Amino acid sequence: MSDMRQMTPLGRNIEDSSFAIIDQEAGPHDFPAGDWQVIRRVIHATADFEFKQLMELRNDAVAAGIRALRGGCPILVDVKMISAGLNEERLAAYGCKVYSFISDEDVIEQAKRENSTRAIVSMRKAQKLGLIDGAIIAIGNAPTALLEVVRQVKEENAKPALILGVPVGFVSAAESKEAVREIPTPSIIARGRKGGSSIAVAIIHALLLLSTEVKA
Repeated sequence: MSDMRQMTPLGRNIEDSSFAIIDQEAGPHDFPAGDWQVIRRVIHATADFEFKQLMELRNDAVAAGIRALRGGCPILVDVKMISAGLNEERLAAYGCKVYSFISDEDVIEQAKRENSTRAIVSMRKAQKLGLIDGAIIAIGNAPTALLEVVRQVKEENAKPALILGVPVGFVSAAESKEAVREIPTPSIIARGRKGGSSIAVAIIHALLLLSTEVKA
């Protein structure tokens, strides 16, 4: 995996030019090199420089993500929009597989029966299947999924390798990200209401690229 971007020379030049513009317009910062690669890829995906202030990487998140990817960790996502944005070929090179249960019939039926959300039930299904511990969990749309993962860490001693908490929205989105800050799990969050699947995808792709550049 010498070039994770899989681009033509012209495409590579365009992307490199975009990052050069981001570096120039973002101005000085104190982020470690790996953290900045993640943040500027989020800015690249959104054209929104506010993410320079909103992104928070905690507890050696980049190193934890690289270790997990190199170890072939599961990638657990809240919605299939994230799955669609990921290059499964890149992940498969490490033996990583993407999982999403939110549209499973059993998840839908249980959520209706319990008056819960599909997002919550999908994370509980992942836990029952043994997919939470050691996983990279990427939440881009469903705050209740993020809150459920936090609950599992607090109450059930779940041990994800890395939590990407970037759900977008007005109800519980900001609060769910603040909840992540209460647990010791390595995490990358976008504080406040902003977020989305494209941001989760951008973070994972940044980590994949870093995994080819950072020495073990």
